[in-house]
Amino acid sequence: MVDLGFLLIAFFVMTTEMDRPKVMKLAMPKDNAVVNMKLADSNALTVIIDADGNLFYYHGKMIDAINNREIRKTGFLPATGLRKIIRDKQSLLELKKFTPEGKDGLMLIIKPTANSSYKDLIDVLDETTINGVTKYVVVKPDSRELEFIGAIDQ
Repeated sequence: MVDLGFLLIAFFVMTTEMDRPKVMKLAMPKDNAVVNMKLADSNALTVIIDADGNLFYYHGKMIDAINNREIRKTGFLPATGLRKIIRDKQSLLELKKFTPEGKDGLMLIIKPTANSSYKDLIDVLDETTINGVTKYVVVKPDSRELEFIGAIDQ
């Protein structure tokens, strides 16, 4: 009976130790730090998360994307969604060698709207981890972006 007790204790010690929660480090910039940061247009990928769980993305400068109507809508499907977009951008950076960093030079700018869900933000952050994106920032979207995605969404 004592042997059975020790076996049960050992089993519960092992299972509780193996099931530790995992945390992700999130580096948040100080206010106005992003405004003063230099970033090559070729390395930038911006993702806007709206209230309905839709994702909008564009490459490079916001004003150029708005003027050229290059803000696109996507989702979370692995084959056609955000994961594919990030991997395509990384492949382009690796191929073109805009910077010595190659694919590690990708800067993902994540912009959740005020009404977007926390789950969608975490899903985007999960995609950064899955794709090995080491440079990312979470900031508020610009009012011009909000107007533009409102026009697209309708």
